[in-house]
Amino acid sequence: MTNKIKIAVIGVGRWGVHLLRNFLAHPQVHVVAVVDPHPERLAAVKQQFKLDENILLTTQWQDLKTVPSLTGVAIATPATTHYALIKDSLQQGYHVLAEKPLTLNPAECRELCYLAEQHHLILAVDHTYLFHPAVEQGKTVVQAGKLGDLRYGYATRTHLGPVRQDVDALWDLAIHDIAIFNAWLGQIPVQVQATGTVWLQGAEVSLCTDSHLPQSLADLVWLTLTYPDGFQAYIHLCWLNPDKQRRLGIVGSLGSLIFDEMSISPLTLLHGEFEQQGNQFIPVNQRQIALELEPGEPLQRVCSSFVVSILKNTPSEVSSGWVGTELVEILAALTLSLSQGGKPVFLSDRIVKDQKFQEY
Repeated sequence: MTNKIKIAVIGVGRWGVHLLRNFLAHPQVHVVAVVDPHPERLAAVKQQFKLDENILLTTQWQDLKTVPSLTGVAIATPATTHYALIKDSLQQGYHVLAEKPLTLNPAECRELCYLAEQHHLILAVDHTYLFHPAVEQGKTVVQAGKLGDLRYGYATRTHLGPVRQDVDALWDLAIHDIAIFNAWLGQIPVQVQATGTVWLQGAEVSLCTDSHLPQSLADLVWLTLTYPDGFQAYIHLCWLNPDKQRRLGIVGSLGSLIFDEMSISPLTLLHGEFEQQGNQFIPVNQRQIALELEPGEPLQRVCSSFVVSILKNTPSEVSSGWVGTELVEILAALTLSLSQGGKPVFLSDRIVKDQKFQEY
């Protein structure tokens, strides 16, 4: 037991319970504490996982400071609590894996990244899709040039609830598809636009006070991301549409790559192009290939990556704090565009890792 990494899980709600499950199963991890403000959740996970009596179960985050040799924490609490919890954890000398988004404020994200670097600690963000076998395989296909010249991308993420009361559909849903597009293209957007519609919750019921978030909560959002090479991706988000979709695609001159979570074969390469005959364009070389994927739960890969980063003291190349910061910067810019009725917002000079942060 002494050779294992000691980890505490903070928050065991809908997502945190899966982090706990994976860390309990990890051969190089010893879960030493679980924190949640709701005693009934602590009782539930103790029974569900038959937790050892030596594991600290507490409703108070500060109790972790009594745990000897604690190595890291996994934080799965509401996003509004992330900044304070992550900052305190880093100052206590703990490595941190945080549920997405890193925080709701780009400046706070940058501060935390620099703080982690100052203390030589790992700060990773649970962007689970970046560890999905279909996303990893898709990145290989796109960057190998199998789609030819890339033309545009599109994504749809819709369902009927849950309707959030702290953030809008943009902050709830968009981060997944933006992360996938960024990974597949190997770029981040230089310009973004967003328009939306509010049906359910206006300004008077918004519970969020962060200045980077809207005062009313859009139920439907349309996004346009423009990348440095001119590639554009269009994203449709809605949480009051019974037509549940989780579909993302990139179209190129030689075919399209589709990631559809609702399909039995989630990653499909559709070959097809045009051959010009006179003034006619004739489809040719059409065929469909369901790509084979490596088995494995994405969240298990997230947890394993965090452990490896700690053991090697090397930040994650896939989902570091800086990757999380980039995504929060993009969401903040999209929120600004949304508040201005779809006015383009430029990002080219806003996301610079080595730019000196004012407080350090």
